Amino acid sequence: MVSKNVFRATLLGLRTWGVFSGARQANTVLPVPQCRFYANWTLTGVCKRDETLLNQPVRQYARPSRKKQEFPSQLQDLHPSMLKHEYASVQLAQSVDDVVKKLLTLELANHSEKLRLKEEQLIAKVRRDENDRSSTEVKVAILTARIRNFQEHLHKHPKDKANKRWMLMAIDRRKKKLKLLRMTRYDSFEKVCRELGITYTFPPEYYRRVTRRWLAKKAFCNKVFQEVQKQKAEQREKQRAAEAKGKEPTSSAEPQGAVAS
Repeated sequence: MVSKNVFRATLLGLRTWGVFSGARQANTVLPVPQCRFYANWTLTGVCKRDETLLNQPVRQYARPSRKKQEFPSQLQDLHPSMLKHEYASVQLAQSVDDVVKKLLTLELANHSEKLRLKEEQLIAKVRRDENDRSSTEVKVAILTARIRNFQEHLHKHPKDKANKRWMLMAIDRRKKKLKLLRMTRYDSFEKVCRELGITYTFPPEYYRRVTRRWLAKKAFCNKVFQEVQKQKAEQREKQRAAEAKGKEPTSSAEPQGAVAS
């Protein structure tokens, strides 16, 4: 954006150039003081403007860097001296030397091996027996470990859309299995939620998006329903009053007949 002072200075410079060109065409000579006045005014205006721009303090437009909060990893409780899942049941792995033991423990293990050991720990908490690998509780435990792994990854890389999609798909699958488990075996459902630290939330009554139009329509329908109920209540009272009036003469005539007899 061009400032007003610079724009005025350029206009005055063009005007002086027009005066000089007109004087040349007419073969006339302008007085020297007038030319000096215009030239000095334009130069001083531009110089003053440059000085103000140079002397102007620099504003701090840069935003302060925000540190991300540390996301608790589910693999923190795995000690590096623990054996891998493949060698946990091998007795010979306990008596090997230190160099070989590093290869068999989690000290040099990759992320997938640690995640597999974590899955086995969660499965051991909720399985029905030692050979259980296909029950609903075991599947919920495996999905829980994967979901927490996706959450940890997305905390570091929030723009990873593929992993976010896989995490949402895993959450939906776990939700369906928990719903089935709650309907069939409620004791196991409570145990799974308690051992794995899952908070089960009930699905909403309405899946449609709440809008102002829908809220206004719902309020209008409730108001109409209440008015209809009031009218029906008034009609019932009128009918009861009419029935009571119709019963009064019959009840008064019955004692007279009894006395005459």
